[in-house]
Amino acid sequence: MRFVLAVLTALLAISSPLRAEQLPQPTGRPILEISGAIGRTNAPGKAVFDLAMLESLGLQELVTTTPWTEGEQRFSGVDPRALLRAVEARGSELEARALDDYRVVVPIADFERFPVLLATRRDGRPMAIRERGPLWLVYPWATHPETGDQPYRGRAIWQLRSIVVR
Repeated sequence: MRFVLAVLTALLAISSPLRAEQLPQPTGRPILEISGAIGRTNAPGKAVFDLAMLESLGLQELVTTTPWTEGEQRFSGVDPRALLRAVEARGSELEARALDDYRVVVPIADFERFPVLLATRRDGRPMAIRERGPLWLVYPWATHPETGDQPYRGRAIWQLRSIVVR
């Protein structure tokens, strides 16, 4: 009996810190899944985020033109580096997948080189799917014209639904 109690106590001691490291559960509709080389999860093998969870990481703003829209646009969203820190990502690139199954590999180094934004809002409103939402990886085209060319243009994935860190 003492052996069983000792084992249970040891298991509780081991599992308690793991629970503390887990991400909270989404309370709204999930809009992003992150898997792969991550250390924090809230579902088996992945981290699932709703809009409120993403925006709780801190909203930033990026005003820029895009190759696909008319005039200057005001985007709000999350610094991708904050998102990667939140899931304790360990990798050098992301495989990003859109709702239509478009896939692109994005080097994490892009986020150090440019002020890239994981946009959740355009002009203050959450983006609908028909408006390239709910998530769009927006590059600073107006202030860094080189991001208008390939390969950066192809990395500006909209209707983003999942990320695999590798």
